[in-house]
Amino acid sequence: MTGSPYPRIEVNVVTQKMLSEAEGYDILRKYEIPVPEYQIVKNGEDAATAAEKMGCPVVMKIISPQIVHKSDAGGVMVGIGSKKAALGAFTKIIDNAKAYNAEAVIDGVMVEQQAEPGLELIIGGRTDPAFGKVITFGMGGTMVELMKDITLRILPVTEEEIRQMVHEINAYPLIAGYRGSKPRDEDTLVRIIGNVCRFFEENEHIIEFDINPLRLYESGACAVDARVIVVDTVRVVEKKERAPVPIEYFTPRSIAVVGASQDSSKMGYAVMHNLLHFPGQLYPVNNKRGEIQGLKAYPTISAIPAPVDMAVITVPALHVPAVVEECGAKGVPMVVIITAGFKEMGAQGKALEDRVVAIAKGHGIRIIGPNCLGLIVPPRGIDTTYVRQSPKPGNIAFLSQSGAIINTVVDWSLAQNIGFSNVISVGNQCDLDFLDYLQYVEKDPKTKAIIMYIEQINDGKAFMEVVSKVAQSKPVIAIKSGSSRRGSAAASSHTGSLSGSYDVYMEAFRKSGVIAVHTLTGAFLAARMLAHPKRYPKGKRAVVITNAGGFAVLSSDYSERYGIDIIDLPKDVIEELNEFLPEFWNKGNPIDLLGDATEKRFEKTFDVLIKHGDLWDMAFIVDFPNLVLTSEQLARQILRFSEKTENRLIVTMLGGDSLNVGREMLKEHDIPSFDELDYTFRVMGRVLWQKFRVKAPGLL
Repeated sequence: MTGSPYPRIEVNVVTQKMLSEAEGYDILRKYEIPVPEYQIVKNGEDAATAAEKMGCPVVMKIISPQIVHKSDAGGVMVGIGSKKAALGAFTKIIDNAKAYNAEAVIDGVMVEQQAEPGLELIIGGRTDPAFGKVITFGMGGTMVELMKDITLRILPVTEEEIRQMVHEINAYPLIAGYRGSKPRDEDTLVRIIGNVCRFFEENEHIIEFDINPLRLYESGACAVDARVIVVDTVRVVEKKERAPVPIEYFTPRSIAVVGASQDSSKMGYAVMHNLLHFPGQLYPVNNKRGEIQGLKAYPTISAIPAPVDMAVITVPALHVPAVVEECGAKGVPMVVIITAGFKEMGAQGKALEDRVVAIAKGHGIRIIGPNCLGLIVPPRGIDTTYVRQSPKPGNIAFLSQSGAIINTVVDWSLAQNIGFSNVISVGNQCDLDFLDYLQYVEKDPKTKAIIMYIEQINDGKAFMEVVSKVAQSKPVIAIKSGSSRRGSAAASSHTGSLSGSYDVYMEAFRKSGVIAVHTLTGAFLAARMLAHPKRYPKGKRAVVITNAGGFAVLSSDYSERYGIDIIDLPKDVIEELNEFLPEFWNKGNPIDLLGDATEKRFEKTFDVLIKHGDLWDMAFIVDFPNLVLTSEQLARQILRFSEKTENRLIVTMLGGDSLNVGREMLKEHDIPSFDELDYTFRVMGRVLWQKFRVKAPGLL
């Protein structure tokens, strides 16, 4: 992995303070962000003089680091129209502030020129613990928390991305011109947001800010309020080169199980049991028995008379450092630490984990875990876990921060006939982490799609760098837990780490080419769709071909709901279809071939669409079981269709076992067949959200 051009910034909060609004205005002015004329005053007489000099009306605001929301404290007065009114306003603001917070330090009152009314927007920024500086934009004013019409981006951003942000808020019509109102100055808004991004990037000590409101006019804009929070210490951590783990580390020829047991209630028993089908050399390590589950046992790793490529450690946590030391002496390159009782248990456990890491580094050992389920490589017969039954071989890699979720998914996959190329429980990630596993499965020829269950990412910038590269060659789907406040707390206690902002993770995924989903079912549906060699469609334009009128209507509904554009068929295409379709076909898109559609009718329709492939990007083929068309016949035509077009085909075969022959034919050629229409369109909606940022992706 190459070093990122954006070094990671660690914020050490020794002292955190909020700049005064005047200080905030001064910074904004340096970056050509328009602000009102203002003056700080300490008494009523100076307030009156300042108001007269600026020209009434003016606005007056309390200045106190302890009073963030000035309006709530009665610390803001607007429309002050005279010297006398300014004098009285000063006294009232001070009295209100003292009543609101008697302990507040009052630095004065700001008198500023009252800006003209305009469309009130917010531009904000904060520093995410994983991904760094994030910019937000949306509807502002006092209703910002209520409306929550906000979008965000992870810095750096391009001008195109900024304009995209402006366009994607629900209130954009108010900017563009709504119901006869004149449009606002969008170009100025884009320029101001760009300047704000620059000011946030160039000032490392600024960790949070918001400009609320920014008033946008038909021409120009004005920042009416600025809240800026700074810290006194920032440490820039330069990225270091990180060598990928050799792929052979994940494909050992020999495995030792330390803590192997004959007792079926022990973890060491389950791990040994699942490794009995390992085609390489398997060595049980137990200092109390000479034989474990039919294999010769050794008292220590050093007693094994041959090289050991991987050690799976199941002994209690306090014994792990000694075992790792012994593995180092033996020359074991990779250890899988199943054992829990490390940093997820608090300070004492973290100290133990740090000791294990130090020993491993001293010997050049790489670590999976600790506190993990382990590693499963079904195509190679490797299963270091304690799952009830090993999964089938397949083309999906599943990386998870939860061992329980792996247990559940593996068990579920057996009934669903889903196979895996790799299943990896990352655990505490004391050494190897998601970045290492992503780099491994990217190179693994058996892996066609990658699913991740994520609770927390340590280095968000590095993650985005790696996953962006991986997603170019293999689809990556992610489930991020911790969207709720309670979910975040659970993630922290589960893995000994804190979750970052869910919305920031969603944006990081989108920016990196990761398909974000909300359910395990959705993840596997997306993986099935994207494992196809053609992967993403080239655009959002779709045609639907079906033999069922009801499903044609539903297809239109789902397309609109999930951001898929059903195109209007040109007149010449309709005329070509008229030549062989029944007179009463619907003459539109979705193309309803009617319930008596034969193989020949599908074939000719596909030929027309092949001829006009420049009009559409994806074709949804929807079928139901009947006596005039077998699933085998339809599958044959779909495979021919796929060979003759570069566009993406998505198939839904709605029915039971009578369609299995066709489904299997398609599966053999990496064309998945879905059996639920809503999910078909919902999955593609998520794909388009990632690729084209459609506004209605739907939950998956």
